[in-house]
Amino acid sequence: MNFVKEKIRDFYLRDSQIENIFINEYLPAAPGDYVKVFIYGAMYAEFGLDMTNELMAKQLGISVRKVMDAWNYWEQMGAIRKLYFDENGRVDFSVEFINLKEQMYGKSDTPVQSGANAGDQGEVTVFGNEEVKKLFTDVEQTVGRSLSSTEIRRILSWVADDKIQPELVLFCAEYCKERGKTSIRYINSVLRSWSERGVITAADAQQMIAETDQRYYQYRRVLQALGFTRNATEAEKQMMDRWFDEYGYSMDRVLEACGRTAGISSPNFNYVNKVLENWKDEAHRRGSGDVNKQTVTQAQLRKYYDYLRERAGREADRRLQEVYRKIPRIKEIDRLSTELGASLSRAFLKGTDGGRGPEIREQMEELEEERAVLLTDNNYEMDYTDIHYYCEKCHDTGITDSGERCTCVPERMEEAEIWIHQSEAKDYGEKE
Repeated sequence: MNFVKEKIRDFYLRDSQIENIFINEYLPAAPGDYVKVFIYGAMYAEFGLDMTNELMAKQLGISVRKVMDAWNYWEQMGAIRKLYFDENGRVDFSVEFINLKEQMYGKSDTPVQSGANAGDQGEVTVFGNEEVKKLFTDVEQTVGRSLSSTEIRRILSWVADDKIQPELVLFCAEYCKERGKTSIRYINSVLRSWSERGVITAADAQQMIAETDQRYYQYRRVLQALGFTRNATEAEKQMMDRWFDEYGYSMDRVLEACGRTAGISSPNFNYVNKVLENWKDEAHRRGSGDVNKQTVTQAQLRKYYDYLRERAGREADRRLQEVYRKIPRIKEIDRLSTELGASLSRAFLKGTDGGRGPEIREQMEELEEERAVLLTDNNYEMDYTDIHYYCEKCHDTGITDSGERCTCVPERMEEAEIWIHQSEAKDYGEKE
C-alpha cells in the first residue's frame, strides 16, 4: 500500500521558511524595508518563481533603488550571494539565499595554523579544530556573554584569513577586558594595531605592553583616528595630555571628537581641540563636571531618527498630492501601475498568467515613461514625489548598509538635543 498526500496548489496557502538564525542575529539590526525585501525574495526563491526588482518594488511600495540597496546590504552581511550573468549585452544578477546554519556550523576547508610551530606541523581546518573551539569558549568567558553569529565570523576571519594564533586572540581579549572594553570590534582594532607593529604571538604582545605605556597607546590611537601614520609631535602630545589629564576626557569621547573631522577637507588636531573645548564649556554650563556624559540617550536619538523619517514621509506625501492636483493624469497612472503590478503578481503566484506577463510589464514600463515625461514637462524633477532623506547614506536610521554606525550620528545627536528641548518647552507651554 502506498500513501500520497495531496499537494496544496494555491501558492498563498503554502508556507515559507525563515531560519531562526536570521530572525535572531540579522533581523534586529537591519532596516525594516531591507527585511521586507529579504523575506519577499526568499519566498519566491523557495518555490522557484520568477520576480524582478521592479515588480518587487511595486508590490512592497518602495523604490527600485531601495530594493537594490537591500540586496547590497544582505550581500555585505553574508546572507545572500549575487550571481552575475550577461543577458543580451546587459549585465544582471540573480540572488542566491545562503544557508545560514551551514555557513556558521557546516564544514569548511579554510586552513588555520595550529600552535606556535604550525608551519612545521601542517594545516588543519577551522571547523573541527579543538583549539579554535576552545577559543570561542574562552573568549565568551572573558567578555562575559555569548558571542553572536557576526562575532563568531569575525573571530574565524582573524584565525583563518589573517592567520592570527588563537592564543594571541585570547590574550588580546583579556588585555581589552582589563581596560573595560569587551566588544569584538574593539578587540579587532587592538589586534590590527598589534599586527601593524609586528606582534604575532602572545609573548610578543606581552613584551610590547611592557615596553610602552598607556599614554603612548592613546597617542597612537588618536593619530590613527585622524588618518595619520606618523608619530605625534611634541605640541600634539601636549594637546592630547591636556584632553586626558586636565579636561578628563575618555578615549571614546576623544575618538568621537576625531570623528567630527570626517566632514572637513583636512583633519587636524586644532579642529578636534576646538570640539573638545566646546564640549567642556557646554558641560560647565549644564553644571556638570563630567565632560564624558552625553545629554542625548540612544533611545532619544532613535526617537529623533524616527521623527526625521516620518517627516520625510509626510513631505513626500505632500509633494505627491501637489502633483496629483496639478497633473491628475499622474494619479491615474499610479493607480493603473498598482493594479497591473498586483494582477501580474497574482498571476505569477498562481501560475496562470496566460502568457500575458510580457504584455503587462510593457504596459507598466510605458506608464512609468509617461509619468516621467509629465513630471519633466511640468518643471518637476523625476524624483520629486520620492522620499528625500536627511542622510542618503543611512536613510535616517543611523546605520549604514554595511551595518556600521553612520557618520551623521554626531550631528544628529546635537540636533536631537535641541529637538528634545524644544519639544519639552512646547509641552510645558501647553500645560501652562
